[in-house]
Amino acid sequence: MNFIYYLSDGIIPFIFIIIIGYGMLNKVDIFDEFVTGAMDGLRTVVSILPTLIGLIAAVGILRVSGCLDYIADIIRPVTDMAGFPSELVPLSVVKMFSSSAATGLLLDIYKESGPDSYVGVLASVMMSCSETIFYTMSVYFMTAGVTRTRYTLAGALLATFAGIMASFVLVNQGL
Repeated sequence: MNFIYYLSDGIIPFIFIIIIGYGMLNKVDIFDEFVTGAMDGLRTVVSILPTLIGLIAAVGILRVSGCLDYIADIIRPVTDMAGFPSELVPLSVVKMFSSSAATGLLLDIYKESGPDSYVGVLASVMMSCSETIFYTMSVYFMTAGVTRTRYTLAGALLATFAGIMASFVLVNQGL
């Protein structure tokens, strides 16, 4: 077991040494390439900043306005018939937009129900079985210059729904 700890501690420096050694063998100015890459990364951050601010503001408005609780109340009859806790509907909606906002909701669920409760465990597994669809599409597609998304949104929504249902089934089988 100690071997794994030593390996995990040394793997990152080892990768850096390999990259630097490869660059030196090919007579590449490694520092200039690093600076160029850092500048490209900074330009990317600046170009996606308005999208990030918009997403964060939208999620904040949804959360503070009570709209998510209203959606949960509307869907409650369907979720009650399925045995799915309606208090997790806001979490599943927010997770599609922002993982950090969903983490905030998850902490609220932990405070109300406890992390070891059925709702807490299901919320934890749900967070792992879903993706930030709109964040990913807006940021990554914009950065890559993708304009025709075709079936991406439908496929991502279907995959998220499947992940939520899988988490529901897995938690019900385990408890």
